[in-house]
Amino acid sequence: MNASMARVFKGVLFPAAVLVFWEFAARSGLLKAESLSSPVAIFRAAVGVVADGSLFKAALETFGGAVGGLVVGATAGILVGVAFGLSRHLSQLMRVSTEALRPIPSVALIPLALLIHGYGFQMESSIVAFSCFWPLLIITESAVRGIEPRLLEVARMLNFSLRERVTKIVLPAALPRIFVGLRLAAAVSLVVAVTVEITANPMGLGYALIVAQESMRPDRVFAFIGWIGLIGWALNASLLRAQQRWFGRMGNWAEQSA
Repeated sequence: MNASMARVFKGVLFPAAVLVFWEFAARSGLLKAESLSSPVAIFRAAVGVVADGSLFKAALETFGGAVGGLVVGATAGILVGVAFGLSRHLSQLMRVSTEALRPIPSVALIPLALLIHGYGFQMESSIVAFSCFWPLLIITESAVRGIEPRLLEVARMLNFSLRERVTKIVLPAALPRIFVGLRLAAAVSLVVAVTVEITANPMGLGYALIVAQESMRPDRVFAFIGWIGLIGWALNASLLRAQQRWFGRMGNWAEQSA
């Protein structure tokens, strides 16, 4: 057994032992069927939600709200972060406002979003956008502040306009660290989207969890939780792969310094 296989074996040993004990406890009656289902039943339910199409429908609804909010929030966060990074006066002027708004929990805005948008995609996306705005703002501002000052001096000597400075100097230099912020915001967007669906919005994976819970189907509850975890892992793995492919060692350095 080579070293990589040994690491994989050690990694799956504890989860496998937990699943075996869990299955034994369920079959022997140590666990109540109405509260905790067995791993075998959960696996069957996970296959079932794929076969009947409910997983894909719910996942598309959740992804629609998460991605829509991520695009809006990330775009706004990057733009404001660049402005704050280039202008300390603007950053100081807006500091009180940003520090007052940033601690507000995203879920606290659900009643307000319901009053404005009602139930549906726009309500969910607006809350996701608010939650994604802050990590991009903070990381982008820090990334712009960390740009080599001589690069900006060269841009001034060449009489670059503000747009040229941003597009030719600032964004290319700050992009590796901004992408790290985008990875963080992507994870936040999925968490917030599911949370909004659980608490208020009758759509998506979060609402599917509530329906399964109210139907007294713990196997489907665990199945949807497992699929949400798998989707989140796949999203992060895809973004990490893109980061390594596009930025290489610079991307790894940016992740460590972010």
